[in-house]
Amino acid sequence: MNDAITNLRAALERAEDVRPAVGGFPHLAETLRQHGVTHCRMAVPSNAMLYLTAYGPVAVQGEPLITGMTGVPDFDSGALVTALRSDQAGETTFPEFVRGCWKAGVVRYEVDLGARTCTYVGASGDSYREEYAAVTL
Repeated sequence: MNDAITNLRAALERAEDVRPAVGGFPHLAETLRQHGVTHCRMAVPSNAMLYLTAYGPVAVQGEPLITGMTGVPDFDSGALVTALRSDQAGETTFPEFVRGCWKAGVVRYEVDLGARTCTYVGASGDSYREEYAAVTL
């Protein structure tokens, strides 16, 4: 196993320990940032996350949301905000959040851990950007 994977695993384990059930994303993001992660890029339909870290990039493949050929939902920022607020309130799991992003027409999103922003993008380039709060662990 390489250093990037070892470090990311340690960060994710630490994040589980410090992340509250409600409003937990900023704690996860800060833990990752403290472990040298600079960006997280999610390809929503394939449920594949790419972590860019000080030790090198790491890809994590989740269960794909789709198989075969399918139409892409239209980008719906209102539906996306609803999915975000449900997740922030601790009402959904991460897989449910990702499915909510897909239903809202999000094909990819990127978290910039330095700028503390999340940018969600649809197939036609429509986007929604949100800042998240700084936290002290």
